[in-house]
Formats: sequence, structure tokens, C-alpha cells
Amino acid sequence: MPEGDSIRRVATRLHTALAGRALTRSDLRVPRFATADLTGRVTLDVTPRGKHLLARFEGGLTLHSHLRMDGAWHVFAPGEKWRGGPAHEIRAVLGTADHTAVGYRLPVLELIRTAEEDRAVGHLGPDLLGPDWDPARAAAHLLAAPERALGEALLDQRNLAGIGNIYKAELCFLAQVTPWTPVGALPESALPRLAAAAHRLLSANTGERPGPRNTTGSRRPGQDLFVYGRAHRPCLRCGTPVREAPQDGRPTYWCPRCQQGPTP
Repeated sequence: MPEGDSIRRVATRLHTALAGRALTRSDLRVPRFATADLTGRVTLDVTPRGKHLLARFEGGLTLHSHLRMDGAWHVFAPGEKWRGGPAHEIRAVLGTADHTAVGYRLPVLELIRTAEEDRAVGHLGPDLLGPDWDPARAAAHLLAAPERALGEALLDQRNLAGIGNIYKAELCFLAQVTPWTPVGALPESALPRLAAAAHRLLSANTGERPGPRNTTGSRRPGQDLFVYGRAHRPCLRCGTPVREAPQDGRPTYWCPRCQQGPTP
């Protein structure tokens, strides 16, 4: 599933292509909104909120989408062949005189009143990449259930919005604890530091640069991430083979030497 940094890059592309321009084409291919027509409306902005996308249009309307595992938005120039999947997977088309944004396999797509956006995203905690980011509030949310495993708490978007499975594993590694460590077992100062590290890592990966996500600072091939996806490969710090096990149905990675705490 795309994480907060990826969603911000998508929002930036959509905003650059659509904002300030009137729509010349509007096609929402979901039954509930198939008759809705945004043609002629000016796109005001496209804003990310955690892992959600909010495209706002004049007249007080917002198109809310979420990519989940397989969804994608692509932007095409006039005459450019659309690429992203077969035509039957297209769920939204928003076109201007200069660009066309095409949404493929969008599991969440709804047209709502801008004044009612909280109905779609009001449950989210502080956005790691948003203007409402508040590390103290995020840390307080995490600590509200001290018995909960840290990995699960980090993925709960009600605590803080934007972290996915990759950053979960990387942040637990940086905190030197396993993802199964209860939140309340961490030192009092650890959670604010963890929240600050999450903000720093996601912010560092929001640019339109080529190449994979990087949490290590290394530019050596194959050393972009500390533990995620590195099962049975040597830990970049100590050389111990990284381990993998499921947590809440998702593959989870940790170094048995660098990270202390309970394991499956």
C-alpha cells in the first residue's frame, strides 16, 4: 500500500496538472456517481491527507480517493496513450485542455461536499506531512493504548496518518525494539523521538527524485532500507540475518540482535 510520502507525490502531480484550470472532461466510473459531472468546474487544489487524496473543486465539491494496495493515478498529455491498466479498470477521468488525470482500480472514490470532508478523513490522527503535524499529540495517541504492540499502533491511522508497513519496520529498527514490543514498555522519551523520526523520514522521501525509498542515507545498491524486505540478509549494522514474521497479516522484519523485545 502506498505510504504518506508516495501519496504526497501523487497529490503534487495531480495538483500541478489540474489546479487552477477548468475541467473539460469528467467521468466517474462508479455506479453511485456515474451521473455526476464536474465539467466546467475549476480545480482548486489536490491535497493529501495521510494516505487519502482530496481533489477540491469550485462549488464546494471534493473528490475523495484512496489507493489502498492496487490503485493509481496517472497524468497524461494530450494525445498520449493512457497506460496504467485495461480500460475496464479505469474509475475516474479528469481532463483539462493540457492534461488528463486517470484513476485506475480506485477502491475508494466518492464525491462529497468540501464542508463535509471530516466524514471521510476526520478520524485520522495528525498527518506526518501535513500542516496539522504535532509530534506530541501523535505520541499521546500512541500511548493511549500502552498494551498495544508498537508495530500495530504505528499502522493505526487514527494515531498518526501516513505510516505503512515499510516505515513501520524501519521505525521499529531505529527505535531498537521489535514491532511486538508494547508501546507502554518504551521509555517515556522514546515516543516523541519516534514520531520526530517518522516525520523526518517521510519528509526526506517526498521529492520527485528517481530511485527507491531510502531510510538509511546510504547510496549503495541494495542498502536503501535497514530491514524491510531483507529477510535472511545481513543486518546493515551488525551482520545478523534479518528475520521475518507476520504481524496483523502483514510481513514484518526485524534484526534479532539490534532490536530488543518480544517476538512471535
